[in-house]
Amino acid sequence: MKNYIHTKVWVLIMALVVVGSCTKDFEEINTNPNAPVGVQPNLLLRQVIYDYGEQMSYEGFTAGNLLGQYTTALDFNLFDRHNLKSPQLGGNPWPIFYKNLRDNEIILDQARTIETFAVYEGPALILKAYMTAGLTDIFGDVPYAEAFRGKSETVTPSYDAQETIYMAEGGILDNLDKGVLAIQNYSGTIALEGDILFHGDLEAWIRFANSLKIKALMRISNKMDVSSDLQLIFDGGEFINDNTQNAVFDFTDGEPNNFRLARLRIGDFNNFVLSETMEEILTDLNDDRIERLFRPFANSTNEEFNGLLNGIDASQTSIALADYSLTGTIFRENTGLLDANFMTGWETQFLLAEAAEKGLINANAQQLYERGVTQAFEYWQVPLPSTYLTIDAAYGLTGADPLEQIITQKWIANMINGYEGWIEYRRTGFPQLKTISASLNNDLIPVRMPYPAEEEALNNKNYSAAAAATDGNSINVRVWWDQ
Repeated sequence: MKNYIHTKVWVLIMALVVVGSCTKDFEEINTNPNAPVGVQPNLLLRQVIYDYGEQMSYEGFTAGNLLGQYTTALDFNLFDRHNLKSPQLGGNPWPIFYKNLRDNEIILDQARTIETFAVYEGPALILKAYMTAGLTDIFGDVPYAEAFRGKSETVTPSYDAQETIYMAEGGILDNLDKGVLAIQNYSGTIALEGDILFHGDLEAWIRFANSLKIKALMRISNKMDVSSDLQLIFDGGEFINDNTQNAVFDFTDGEPNNFRLARLRIGDFNNFVLSETMEEILTDLNDDRIERLFRPFANSTNEEFNGLLNGIDASQTSIALADYSLTGTIFRENTGLLDANFMTGWETQFLLAEAAEKGLINANAQQLYERGVTQAFEYWQVPLPSTYLTIDAAYGLTGADPLEQIITQKWIANMINGYEGWIEYRRTGFPQLKTISASLNNDLIPVRMPYPAEEEALNNKNYSAAAAATDGNSINVRVWWDQ
């Protein structure tokens, strides 16, 4: 028995030694030395810029164009009828924003903690401000200060007020200023890689930030005096001033980097036709861009264009596709001519023209307007008619409101640029959009997007507070800068 016990103890000791040997350096042994422990910021930067630009261009075509009344949907059109809680082919930008803001936050953290990545701090701050502005302008109050950090902090972030998101430390305006300062203070020699907007040109990022700041200041200009800040930027002249400096990346004609509508089935593309609103505005202006943005309808006898009022009830209305103008070949067959638009010279010129017309800056509003129009035609690769700025769209034309002219021209050029046309309509009231055909929102044009159903399910406590502040997550409650 004694020998048996000793044998048993010895076996146990040996087993412990073996187990100890197996678990020693277990993590090192079972770690693949060829697998990266983190994603390099150059790869993330490329991914964020491309994913956000591609997805928001698609959202612009399938949903933003409907809310802004550039196009009309023939089928799968609950969104076009303003049931915004039922996204169909598009109309769900929430995850696009939060996925890319999360990945951009990783870039920002790496830039601040790893010296060799410091060059990424400024661009990451500028992109954070840019995407955050798009998010809050669409939804209003959103998770922000506690968001983008689910792995290290909380997966149920509280909602921040839009005013705070714009104005507070770490908010949109502050991040734009800090982004510029980070670039100006960068003294390293490591280049910015993965930059498909500006190919590593840090001065271009500063121009981008200043144009974004002009845009942000104009967005909140009904809530506070922004004139001194605007004048300072204008006098400095360091903003996107023409199309050679645009913050865009080019789609290609072939996969995988062509515009998504070129890759989808023809039925999805044929679901969208020229809207009556867009047709009337372009026709009244004798605007040749209609030939770039749309096609003559199939049943026309003289290369004519025909638009359809937004928001038809497809279940009750029979529509012949051949009677209406499809969108242009630039959106399907020739997408190499198309850009994913982050910020342009023409948008900057129109914002400054508005500021000048309102007396917010000391500048010539007409000159800025005419530069904006000229650049917008150039952007869409359409020759500017010699009489356009002297007759058809002459600034201050008899009976015309100069502000309406400025915003309308910006609206035309903003086609497929996310939700910008609709956002600027909400801010300014221009151009005058139509009451849609079969509204599911009591003939009201929505003034915000509703929070998605996933928020109610996954972040219920915070969602409930935000929903209560918007009359039950109503699409008819104005955001802070629009009140």
